[in-house]
Amino acid sequence: MDQQLSGIDAAFLYLETPETPMHVAGLTYFELPEGFDGSFYQHFRRFFESRLHTIPIFAKRLAPSLYDLDHPGWVDDSNLDLDYHLRETALPAPGTEEQLEEVIARLHANTLDRSRPLWQFYVITGLASGQGVLYSKIHHAAIDGGAGMAINKALYDVTAIPREVPPPTTTANAAKPAPSTPTAVDPVKGVADIMGNMMRQQLKMWQAAPDILNSMTNAFLGKPGETPKALGTLQSLMGQLPTLSAPKTPFNATITRERSYAARTISLSDAKAVGKAAGAKLNDVVLAICGGAIRRYLQEKGQLPDKTLVAGVPISLREPGDTRQNNQVSGMLCQIATDIADPAERLRAIVKSSSEAKQIAGTFRDAVPQDFAFVGAPILLQLMMLVYGRSGLADHLPMPMNVTISNVPGPPMPLYCAGAKVTALHPVSIPAHGAALNITVQSYMDALNFGITADRRAVPDAGRLGDYLVEAAAELTKAVATH
Repeated sequence: MDQQLSGIDAAFLYLETPETPMHVAGLTYFELPEGFDGSFYQHFRRFFESRLHTIPIFAKRLAPSLYDLDHPGWVDDSNLDLDYHLRETALPAPGTEEQLEEVIARLHANTLDRSRPLWQFYVITGLASGQGVLYSKIHHAAIDGGAGMAINKALYDVTAIPREVPPPTTTANAAKPAPSTPTAVDPVKGVADIMGNMMRQQLKMWQAAPDILNSMTNAFLGKPGETPKALGTLQSLMGQLPTLSAPKTPFNATITRERSYAARTISLSDAKAVGKAAGAKLNDVVLAICGGAIRRYLQEKGQLPDKTLVAGVPISLREPGDTRQNNQVSGMLCQIATDIADPAERLRAIVKSSSEAKQIAGTFRDAVPQDFAFVGAPILLQLMMLVYGRSGLADHLPMPMNVTISNVPGPPMPLYCAGAKVTALHPVSIPAHGAALNITVQSYMDALNFGITADRRAVPDAGRLGDYLVEAAAELTKAVATH
């Protein structure tokens, strides 16, 4: 075994069912080099093969522990089949953005083959604008948003002329033809190793208990010599209690295997100007834009609750400079003020809610386990997810949130891939049972690139919601300027 998955990484495998694929993806638009002629797929493939060795996780597959008693691990795959992992597809004429979004929705609904490294790239041609497109998906067990930035460093350059990348020092991970019959997978751990890991996990929990208790005490009472914080933290907790039961919406439902998708872009500088004028963070502005669009979308359908919707907002725990390809995430719940019609007032309410949510999340940050292990976790947790999905419980149980909204910072400078200028980077993310709508935003240069990924039954018209995002951004800009 090269490396065993942590509990949080492995959880994305256990959460996966045919209805809930657990891969994240990106939709990248390219402006092809002037005078380019030929197959962009073949051009990109040659470029990508020369850099594949700089992304180690792309040459590793899963291997189970003995009898699935513990988390699986990553092992080298000496038979990487690039014809499976790197593919080409063409849009039918006339090659509209709507057709592209339909293709992305279909590709994103398909789970990755767990007997192979957990990634696939699709080069998509035929877009009417003449741009090249890359859809890239990677299983969340291997990567989160921060680690995705590390992979971007391997794929992209900051000039139109690709930089020289040293060749691999070994041919162990070089792409080879796939074998005619699958190679048997040996367990990555024996019983003694599994039990030893369980004991280490329990020991870590006991050793960490004093530090967790100390951090929580400091959060409520302050460090020695500081003013006690208990009252403020308790007030924040009381203020956030309503978020423990979000109102029922069409998004709070059991999802299907079908997806809908839309990609939209707004100005980053405009969003920052709104934040500066209103005393808000960029993430607050994103939440306000999403709140405005969702309010209009549900209102038109006659399904807008009187009570504000609640967003689950992921929080990265990754330290600056940490490029390990694993998951280091937590989250918070934030009201997005869909019960408020005025965009500027909605933003003020979101600033208050997010400030309280961040205080609570910070209080318990050190208490959030980033690893766990118990005997039979792969089987038991997978069974629980299957039962949860097939039983339809998400249609009836009260939910703490309605929608997932995530904001991922991206590169501020122009990027190039195989000599082609990157014009946009849109996320494609994960809906779930009970949270059928996911809106993820990534900044790139002076743009905020939105990716709306949803269950098709819950949100059959993701493009309409995308249009409302653009209009909500313009309304918020105007409202803040006039207040």
